[in-house]
Amino acid sequence: MAAALSPSRASDFMQCPLLYRFRVIDRLPEAPSSAAVRGTLVHEVLERLFDLPADRRTVEAAQELLPAAWAHVQQERPEVSALFDGDEPPEELDSWLASASRLIGRWFALEDPTRLEPADRELYVETTLDDGLMLRGYVDRLDVAADGRLRVVDYKTGRAPSEAFEAKALFQMKFYALVLWRTRGILPAVLQLVYLGDGEILRYEPDEADLLAVERKVKALWEAITEAARTGDWRPSPSRLCSWCDHQARCPAKGGTPPPVPAGAVSRFLDPAPADELLVMAEPG
Repeated sequence: MAAALSPSRASDFMQCPLLYRFRVIDRLPEAPSSAAVRGTLVHEVLERLFDLPADRRTVEAAQELLPAAWAHVQQERPEVSALFDGDEPPEELDSWLASASRLIGRWFALEDPTRLEPADRELYVETTLDDGLMLRGYVDRLDVAADGRLRVVDYKTGRAPSEAFEAKALFQMKFYALVLWRTRGILPAVLQLVYLGDGEILRYEPDEADLLAVERKVKALWEAITEAARTGDWRPSPSRLCSWCDHQARCPAKGGTPPPVPAGAVSRFLDPAPADELLVMAEPG
């Protein structure tokens, strides 16, 4: 398997190299959060909705899909059931499902699914750059206009970022746009982030200079990642995001001690075998 990078893992390294090490090199388990699992559930419902004929894509139909989608998420990821174990009152699960239902309902105020016919949903994309680095990930929705223009759409169940943090949010979308441009030879016309937490939509029209800059950035990131792997310098980068990290007890910035790197993990990372499933795919947001 070639060296590979997804937008999620690229963002991990930019946020904190030690977090990247824990997730990719050590492959340490992380407890699922209710917010992340809710995002997965909402994505599942919005993907399934487009299986229905256009005139049946109503908010009521979407709500009816919720129980089956939740059952499927639990089947695919049994660990999420621990969020609502026998010690939790049934009202906790009901309240959580209701919060997912509200997010789904808000989407209908932002887009009209009866007028949309996505070309692809949960589309796996990949391309290999000239230096051998593979870029890959999953696009929530790809719309193709009659004239061939591409719109890349991603659903976010949180709130829209402030203007100061828009560039960070758009990095993932530009990453996907770069992959699509390299594989299809078509520069996506619109990148669209749909924020269900507050009902905002962020749209961006990329140009070639944008995507060439992203290509340079991911190449530089990969050089920094491989250098950290060779030297063992996975330094932490403390920020306000630390409070959401599962690995605080292992982090030197929080008074912890990182565990030894698993035997052979670095060599497998630097020279992955064809069957090695090393990097985790981008997760729905």
